Amino acid sequence: MDSLRRRDLFIDGKWQEASQYEELRSPYSKELLCKIASASEEEVDQAITAATEAQKKMRKLPAYKRAAILEKLSSLLDSRREEAARLIALEAAKPISTARAEVERTVQTYKFSAEEVKQSHGEVVSLEATKGGENRSGYTKYEPLGVIGAITPFNFPMNLVAHKVGPAIAAGNTIVLKPASQTPLSAYFLAELLEEAGLPSGVFNVVTGKGRVVGNRIVEDDRVKMVTFTGSPEVGKEIRSKAGLKKVTLELGSNAAVILDKDIDIEPIISRCVTGAFSFQGQVCISLQRVYVHEEQYDLFVDRFVERTKQLVIGDPLNEETDVSSLISESDVTRALDWIEEAVQGGATIAAGGTNEGQALLPTVLLNVKSDMKVSCQEVFAPIVIIDKITSVEEGIEKVNDSRFGLQAGLYTNHISTALDATDSLEAGGVIINDIPTFRVDNMPYGGVKESGTGKEGVKYSFEEMSQMKLVVFNRNHC
Repeated sequence: MDSLRRRDLFIDGKWQEASQYEELRSPYSKELLCKIASASEEEVDQAITAATEAQKKMRKLPAYKRAAILEKLSSLLDSRREEAARLIALEAAKPISTARAEVERTVQTYKFSAEEVKQSHGEVVSLEATKGGENRSGYTKYEPLGVIGAITPFNFPMNLVAHKVGPAIAAGNTIVLKPASQTPLSAYFLAELLEEAGLPSGVFNVVTGKGRVVGNRIVEDDRVKMVTFTGSPEVGKEIRSKAGLKKVTLELGSNAAVILDKDIDIEPIISRCVTGAFSFQGQVCISLQRVYVHEEQYDLFVDRFVERTKQLVIGDPLNEETDVSSLISESDVTRALDWIEEAVQGGATIAAGGTNEGQALLPTVLLNVKSDMKVSCQEVFAPIVIIDKITSVEEGIEKVNDSRFGLQAGLYTNHISTALDATDSLEAGGVIINDIPTFRVDNMPYGGVKESGTGKEGVKYSFEEMSQMKLVVFNRNHC
């Protein structure tokens, strides 16, 4: 840890001392991990200037060289995966086994990004299909946007960064990254790896600090051509209002739900549902927050789910046996307990958990929860799940859709017609059949509807979001 006692800004390929620093402490142990640079507006401007200047050489960097850099990055991260996982566990209190899974996904995300560089983006346009298009040929091509401003959350400090940085580099853009204040070490680790991988100076810049300073400057600067943000709806709306005409993609979370049909086999899916609800303390945008179980299966499911929940191990994120550790902040513990109390006062029943051990909230199962209670209708971002009884899949769909969010939803059923009807009726960016809504792999399109955001992530889809399409037309008429 001695080498981590202070981390500077990373601007234009160099480590730069900042005018201010803030303490970074472990959410679990409260140990001082290091001092983190807190950038001023002037220092953010320097990063944007570096990225703007670097765009000139980045546009000329051939596709095969961009692919080689991303392939090298993936290989370097793979070779240091245990170090990377430990960083995540320390700064985010993510259980080490879950942190390792994040690193594995991050390695894959950069591999996908390297492969995407080599794909054909664009198409031939059939101009002769319309009168006036005779003897003309056309095609589209994708070009980089320029400077990408990336603002990322604490919960996946490596992989959600990768979903912005990998496609941005693949498409030939430059990046100014503002990582979450609690999890900057992963971003600095990435800067070191990219430097070693041979990325030109200024293409990737890391500026840590307060959102009101760093985030606002990135969003409002006209040299930044796109902002990609993952976080709360409130901040997302503010970003959109300040961004002007620049491109914006927003991934804003959810209160994800799954529906369980009446004749499915409950036993094999209990552990899967428990994992979806409580992995990384429920601090996942598609964490399983609401479970709607057919009345014929309800009692059995609740019994088995609660039994499995009580077996989860609470403790140190660096302990190999730990399933659930500390929430990211003390204020999140207080908020979660307040929401549980509100539900209980309104008639809900605590079937498991409901209390805390320090900054760790015990995995909590709530029954008889009304749909307008915060633990149901808002994104809880804590190890809390509600289980509700339904009389039909159709009723379950109505309850899932009774939400301002719509990121992903799941349905377990044995009937293909039921599944197909649900895919049409569920108001979500992704519908997962016979699995929990927490399912995600890194090459699939990912993004929601309603207040869950706009735009898509997933490497191919982010590549296109981070590019601009240009039409080229050749007139072969002799005139």
